[in-house]
Amino acid sequence: MTSKTDEALGYEQARDELIEVVRRLEAGGTTLEESLALWERGEELAKVCRRWLEGARARLDAALADEEEAEEGE
Repeated sequence: MTSKTDEALGYEQARDELIEVVRRLEAGGTTLEESLALWERGEELAKVCRRWLEGARARLDAALADEEEAEEGE
């Protein structure tokens, strides 16, 4: 479940935090419990990033469709 805080994160913030989570997991040296918590956080951050990217894609698709309609109407 995504928290309200996650929903307020911008794409760049979520991406940067996700990069840090991955870096910490790859570095090792954490307990199993810490690793699981990091993994779960990473999954939530990836969802936030995915929602931002899907929204951007939808806006781009809508703009391109509007442009095509305008060209056809000329």
